[in-house]
Amino acid sequence: MTPAQTAPPAPPADLHVLGALALELRGDAPIARQALAQSEVGALAELIAVDLAGFVPETAALDLVTVGAHYDPVELLRPGWPLHRELDQLAARAPRGGIAPEAGRVIAFGAHEAQLPGALTPSADHIGGPFRLVPFVLSGSGTVAARVGDAFERELLERGMAGAATALAAQQAFGLQVEHARYLTVHDLAAMMAMQYEHAGLSPLWPLLETALLEPEGEHWLDAVPEPLVHYADGEARIAMFEPRAWKSRYATEAPCDTPECRARLEQQHRHFQARQRQIAAVLGAHGIPVNFVHCSDEGRAALV
Repeated sequence: MTPAQTAPPAPPADLHVLGALALELRGDAPIARQALAQSEVGALAELIAVDLAGFVPETAALDLVTVGAHYDPVELLRPGWPLHRELDQLAARAPRGGIAPEAGRVIAFGAHEAQLPGALTPSADHIGGPFRLVPFVLSGSGTVAARVGDAFERELLERGMAGAATALAAQQAFGLQVEHARYLTVHDLAAMMAMQYEHAGLSPLWPLLETALLEPEGEHWLDAVPEPLVHYADGEARIAMFEPRAWKSRYATEAPCDTPECRARLEQQHRHFQARQRQIAAVLGAHGIPVNFVHCSDEGRAALV
Protein backbone atom coordinates (compact mmCIF):
# COMPACT_ATOMS: atom_id res chain seq x y z
CA MET A 1 0.00 0.00 0.00
CA THR A 2 1.43 3.38 -1.02
CA PRO A 3 1.49 6.31 1.42
CA ALA A 4 -1.45 7.85 -0.42
CA GLN A 5 -3.44 4.68 0.16
CA THR A 6 -2.60 4.32 3.84
CA ALA A 7 -5.76 4.29 5.93
CA PRO A 8 -6.04 7.03 8.55
CA PRO A 9 -5.35 5.89 12.10
CA ALA A 10 -8.40 4.70 13.96
CA PRO A 11 -9.63 7.01 16.71
CA PRO A 12 -8.51 5.92 20.18
CA ALA A 13 -10.89 3.47 21.79
CA ASP A 14 -12.85 4.64 24.78
CA LEU A 15 -11.23 3.83 28.07
CA HIS A 16 -12.76 3.89 31.50
CA VAL A 17 -11.75 5.18 34.89
CA LEU A 18 -13.56 3.37 37.71
CA GLY A 19 -13.97 4.99 41.08
CA ALA A 20 -16.31 6.02 43.86
CA LEU A 21 -17.25 8.79 46.23
CA ALA A 22 -16.51 7.20 49.60
CA LEU A 23 -18.62 8.28 52.55
CA GLU A 24 -17.29 7.48 56.01
CA LEU A 25 -20.28 7.62 58.32
CA ARG A 26 -20.74 8.19 62.02
CA GLY A 27 -21.19 4.66 63.24
CA ASP A 28 -24.23 5.15 65.45
CA ALA A 29 -26.21 7.38 63.09
CA PRO A 30 -29.17 5.98 61.12
CA ILE A 31 -29.30 5.93 57.32
CA ALA A 32 -32.57 7.29 55.98
CA ARG A 33 -32.30 6.40 52.29
CA GLN A 34 -30.42 3.95 50.12
CA ALA A 35 -31.34 5.55 46.79
CA LEU A 36 -32.42 8.88 45.36
CA ALA A 37 -35.23 9.55 42.91
CA GLN A 38 -34.25 10.39 39.34
CA SER A 39 -35.34 13.99 39.90
CA GLU A 40 -32.91 14.32 42.84
CA VAL A 41 -29.74 12.66 41.65
CA GLY A 42 -28.61 15.29 39.13
CA ALA A 43 -27.53 17.88 41.69
CA LEU A 44 -25.20 15.45 43.49
CA ALA A 45 -23.79 14.19 40.18
CA GLU A 46 -22.96 17.74 39.06
CA LEU A 47 -21.07 18.38 42.30
CA ILE A 48 -19.11 15.14 41.84
CA ALA A 49 -18.22 16.24 38.30
CA VAL A 50 -16.97 19.60 39.56
CA ASP A 51 -14.84 17.95 42.25
CA LEU A 52 -13.24 15.48 39.83
CA ALA A 53 -12.46 18.18 37.27
CA GLY A 54 -10.83 20.15 40.08
CA PHE A 55 -8.30 17.34 40.58
CA VAL A 56 -7.56 16.87 36.86
CA PRO A 57 -9.09 19.47 34.50
CA GLU A 58 -9.13 17.04 31.55
CA THR A 59 -11.78 15.06 33.44
CA ALA A 60 -14.32 17.62 32.16
CA ALA A 61 -13.88 16.18 28.65
CA LEU A 62 -14.99 12.73 29.80
CA ASP A 63 -18.47 11.39 30.44
CA LEU A 64 -19.24 10.99 34.13
CA VAL A 65 -21.70 8.19 34.85
CA THR A 66 -22.96 7.68 38.39
CA VAL A 67 -26.00 6.59 40.38
CA GLY A 68 -27.94 8.08 43.25
CA ALA A 69 -27.33 5.15 45.60
CA HIS A 70 -24.67 4.00 48.04
CA TYR A 71 -23.16 0.55 48.44
CA ASP A 72 -20.95 -1.57 50.66
CA PRO A 73 -17.33 -2.05 49.45
CA VAL A 74 -17.93 -5.74 48.70
CA GLU A 75 -20.59 -4.75 46.16
CA LEU A 76 -17.99 -2.81 44.16
CA LEU A 77 -15.06 -5.18 44.65
CA ARG A 78 -16.23 -8.08 42.52
CA PRO A 79 -14.63 -9.82 39.53
CA GLY A 80 -15.26 -7.87 36.35
CA TRP A 81 -16.42 -4.80 38.34
CA PRO A 82 -20.11 -5.63 37.63
CA LEU A 83 -21.58 -2.52 39.27
CA HIS A 84 -19.37 -0.21 37.21
CA ARG A 85 -20.02 -2.30 34.12
CA GLU A 86 -23.77 -1.93 34.66
CA LEU A 87 -23.39 1.85 34.87
CA ASP A 88 -21.39 1.88 31.65
CA GLN A 89 -23.88 -0.31 29.80
CA LEU A 90 -26.85 1.79 30.90
CA ALA A 91 -25.03 4.99 29.90
CA ALA A 92 -24.34 3.60 26.44
CA ARG A 93 -28.08 3.89 25.73
CA ALA A 94 -28.23 7.56 26.72
CA PRO A 95 -28.56 9.93 23.73
CA ARG A 96 -25.89 12.58 23.26
CA GLY A 97 -28.42 15.08 21.93
CA GLY A 98 -26.83 18.40 21.00
CA ILE A 99 -23.73 17.94 23.14
CA ALA A 100 -20.50 18.36 21.18
CA PRO A 101 -18.43 15.16 20.81
CA GLU A 102 -15.50 16.70 22.69
CA ALA A 103 -17.63 17.69 25.69
CA GLY A 104 -18.20 15.35 28.59
CA ARG A 105 -21.69 14.52 29.77
CA VAL A 106 -22.97 13.98 33.30
CA ILE A 107 -25.23 10.92 33.32
CA ALA A 108 -26.87 10.05 36.63
CA PHE A 109 -29.32 7.25 37.30
CA GLY A 110 -31.91 7.48 40.02
CA ALA A 111 -34.94 5.52 41.12
CA HIS A 112 -38.29 5.60 39.36
CA GLU A 113 -41.18 4.52 41.56
CA ALA A 114 -38.61 3.41 44.16
CA GLN A 115 -36.84 1.14 41.66
CA LEU A 116 -33.32 1.73 40.32
CA PRO A 117 -32.65 0.67 36.73
CA GLY A 118 -30.89 -2.52 35.71
CA ALA A 119 -28.90 -4.26 38.43
CA LEU A 120 -28.16 -1.09 40.42
CA THR A 121 -30.26 -1.84 43.50
CA PRO A 122 -28.00 -2.07 46.61
CA SER A 123 -28.03 -5.46 48.28
CA ALA A 124 -30.16 -5.74 51.41
CA ASP A 125 -27.49 -8.13 52.76
CA HIS A 126 -24.91 -5.36 53.03
CA ILE A 127 -26.85 -2.41 54.39
CA GLY A 128 -25.68 -0.58 57.47
CA GLY A 129 -21.90 -0.49 57.31
CA PRO A 130 -19.97 2.64 58.29
CA PHE A 131 -18.28 3.01 54.90
CA ARG A 132 -20.56 3.59 51.90
CA LEU A 133 -19.67 4.16 48.26
CA VAL A 134 -21.31 6.05 45.40
CA PRO A 135 -19.69 4.53 42.29
CA PHE A 136 -18.80 6.41 39.13
CA VAL A 137 -17.37 5.69 35.70
CA LEU A 138 -15.43 8.18 33.58
CA SER A 139 -15.30 7.31 29.87
CA GLY A 140 -14.30 8.98 26.65
CA SER A 141 -11.27 9.46 24.45
CA GLY A 142 -8.75 6.75 25.18
CA THR A 143 -5.80 9.13 25.41
CA VAL A 144 -7.60 11.55 27.72
CA ALA A 145 -9.06 8.79 29.89
CA ALA A 146 -5.64 7.16 30.15
CA ARG A 147 -4.06 10.39 31.37
CA VAL A 148 -6.88 11.04 33.83
CA GLY A 149 -6.73 7.46 35.07
CA ASP A 150 -2.96 7.63 35.60
CA ALA A 151 -3.30 10.91 37.48
CA PHE A 152 -6.06 9.55 39.68
CA GLU A 153 -4.08 6.43 40.53
CA ARG A 154 -1.10 8.57 41.54
CA GLU A 155 -2.85 11.32 43.45
CA LEU A 156 -6.48 10.64 44.35
CA LEU A 157 -5.78 8.67 47.51
CA GLU A 158 -3.61 11.50 48.88
CA ARG A 159 -5.57 14.57 47.79
CA GLY A 160 -9.01 13.31 46.86
CA MET A 161 -11.14 14.90 49.56
CA ALA A 162 -14.63 15.75 48.33
CA GLY A 163 -15.75 19.35 48.37
CA ALA A 164 -17.71 20.54 51.37
CA ALA A 165 -20.76 21.16 49.18
CA THR A 166 -20.61 17.60 47.85
CA ALA A 167 -20.31 16.06 51.30
CA LEU A 168 -23.21 18.15 52.57
CA ALA A 169 -25.35 17.31 49.54
CA ALA A 170 -24.75 13.57 50.01
CA GLN A 171 -25.52 13.85 53.72
CA GLN A 172 -28.79 15.68 53.15
CA ALA A 173 -29.89 13.63 50.15
CA PHE A 174 -29.34 10.23 51.76
CA GLY A 175 -30.20 11.29 55.30
CA LEU A 176 -26.98 10.15 56.93
CA GLN A 177 -24.14 11.61 59.00
CA VAL A 178 -20.91 11.99 57.01
CA GLU A 179 -17.66 12.16 58.96
CA HIS A 180 -15.41 12.25 55.88
CA ALA A 181 -16.06 12.19 52.12
CA ARG A 182 -13.33 11.45 49.58
CA TYR A 183 -12.77 9.96 46.14
CA LEU A 184 -11.07 6.65 45.44
CA THR A 185 -10.25 4.56 42.39
CA VAL A 186 -11.25 0.91 42.59
CA HIS A 187 -7.57 0.07 43.09
CA ASP A 188 -7.40 2.47 46.03
CA LEU A 189 -10.49 0.80 47.44
CA ALA A 190 -8.94 -2.65 47.01
CA ALA A 191 -5.82 -1.52 48.87
CA MET A 192 -7.95 -0.18 51.73
CA MET A 193 -9.93 -3.43 51.87
CA ALA A 194 -6.69 -5.44 52.00
CA MET A 195 -5.68 -3.49 55.11
CA GLN A 196 -9.08 -4.04 56.71
CA TYR A 197 -8.90 -7.77 56.05
CA GLU A 198 -5.42 -7.87 57.57
CA HIS A 199 -6.77 -6.25 60.73
CA ALA A 200 -9.64 -8.78 60.73
CA GLY A 201 -7.26 -11.74 60.50
CA LEU A 202 -8.10 -12.48 56.86
CA SER A 203 -4.80 -11.50 55.25
CA PRO A 204 -4.09 -15.08 54.01
CA LEU A 205 -7.23 -14.84 51.85
CA TRP A 206 -6.45 -11.49 50.24
CA PRO A 207 -4.03 -12.68 47.49
CA LEU A 208 -6.74 -15.04 46.25
CA LEU A 209 -9.33 -12.26 46.31
CA GLU A 210 -6.93 -9.92 44.54
CA THR A 211 -6.41 -12.47 41.78
CA ALA A 212 -10.17 -12.81 41.33
CA LEU A 213 -10.56 -9.00 41.13
CA LEU A 214 -7.61 -8.07 38.96
CA GLU A 215 -7.13 -11.26 36.96
CA PRO A 216 -10.49 -13.09 36.91
CA GLU A 217 -9.22 -15.67 34.44
CA GLY A 218 -6.16 -16.43 36.55
CA GLU A 219 -5.71 -18.86 39.42
CA HIS A 220 -4.41 -18.82 42.98
CA TRP A 221 -4.02 -21.30 45.83
CA LEU A 222 -4.62 -20.67 49.51
CA ASP A 223 -2.52 -23.56 50.79
CA ALA A 224 -1.16 -22.62 54.20
CA VAL A 225 -1.97 -24.77 57.22
CA PRO A 226 -3.94 -24.14 59.43
CA GLU A 227 -6.05 -22.31 56.83
CA PRO A 228 -8.61 -24.20 54.75
CA LEU A 229 -7.36 -25.32 51.35
CA VAL A 230 -8.83 -23.15 48.59
CA HIS A 231 -8.12 -23.01 44.87
CA TYR A 232 -9.37 -20.13 42.74
CA ALA A 233 -9.60 -21.15 39.07
CA ASP A 234 -12.04 -20.85 36.19
CA GLY A 235 -13.85 -18.02 37.97
CA GLU A 236 -14.75 -19.98 41.11
CA ALA A 237 -13.26 -20.81 44.50
CA ARG A 238 -13.01 -24.53 45.29
CA ILE A 239 -12.78 -25.31 49.00
CA ALA A 240 -11.60 -28.74 50.14
CA MET A 241 -14.02 -30.69 52.34
CA PHE A 242 -11.76 -33.30 53.91
CA GLU A 243 -12.77 -36.73 55.12
CA PRO A 244 -11.94 -37.15 58.85
CA ARG A 245 -8.76 -39.13 58.28
CA ALA A 246 -7.48 -36.71 55.63
CA TRP A 247 -8.29 -33.73 57.84
CA LYS A 248 -6.39 -35.24 60.77
CA SER A 249 -3.42 -35.99 58.55
CA ARG A 250 -3.23 -32.38 57.36
CA TYR A 251 -4.38 -30.37 60.36
CA ALA A 252 -4.19 -32.29 63.66
CA THR A 253 -1.78 -30.48 65.97
CA GLU A 254 -0.95 -33.32 68.36
CA ALA A 255 0.03 -36.95 68.12
CA PRO A 256 -2.79 -39.49 67.83
CA CYS A 257 -4.32 -40.47 71.14
CA ASP A 258 -7.59 -41.92 72.33
CA THR A 259 -8.25 -40.27 75.68
CA PRO A 260 -11.45 -38.23 76.19
CA GLU A 261 -9.39 -35.08 76.67
CA CYS A 262 -7.48 -35.63 73.45
CA ARG A 263 -10.65 -36.31 71.48
CA ALA A 264 -12.27 -33.18 72.92
CA ARG A 265 -9.31 -31.03 71.89
CA LEU A 266 -9.36 -32.52 68.40
CA GLU A 267 -13.11 -31.96 68.07
CA GLN A 268 -12.70 -28.34 69.18
CA GLN A 269 -9.93 -27.81 66.64
CA HIS A 270 -12.15 -29.27 63.92
CA ARG A 271 -15.05 -26.97 64.91
CA HIS A 272 -12.72 -23.96 64.67
CA PHE A 273 -11.56 -25.16 61.27
CA GLN A 274 -15.15 -25.52 60.04
CA ALA A 275 -15.99 -22.04 61.33
CA ARG A 276 -13.01 -20.67 59.40
CA GLN A 277 -14.20 -22.45 56.26
CA ARG A 278 -17.64 -20.87 56.63
CA GLN A 279 -16.08 -17.46 57.22
CA ILE A 280 -13.93 -17.70 54.10
CA ALA A 281 -16.83 -18.98 52.02
CA ALA A 282 -18.98 -16.08 53.23
CA VAL A 283 -16.32 -13.49 52.36
CA LEU A 284 -15.81 -14.97 48.90
CA GLY A 285 -19.56 -15.05 48.32
CA ALA A 286 -19.93 -11.43 49.43
CA HIS A 287 -17.41 -10.49 46.74
CA GLY A 288 -19.46 -12.30 44.12
CA ILE A 289 -17.09 -15.24 43.76
CA PRO A 290 -18.88 -18.59 43.32
CA VAL A 291 -17.88 -21.14 45.98
CA ASN A 292 -17.77 -24.87 45.35
CA PHE A 293 -17.08 -27.27 48.23
CA VAL A 294 -15.19 -30.31 46.90
CA HIS A 295 -15.05 -33.68 48.72
CA CYS A 296 -11.45 -34.72 49.39
CA SER A 297 -10.32 -38.10 50.64
CA ASP A 298 -6.59 -37.26 50.69
CA GLU A 299 -4.40 -34.16 50.99
CA GLY A 300 -6.78 -32.34 48.67
CA ARG A 301 -4.92 -30.44 45.94
CA ALA A 302 -5.59 -32.97 43.21
CA ALA A 303 -9.34 -32.84 43.84
CA LEU A 304 -9.40 -29.05 43.52
CA VAL A 305 -7.61 -28.78 40.19
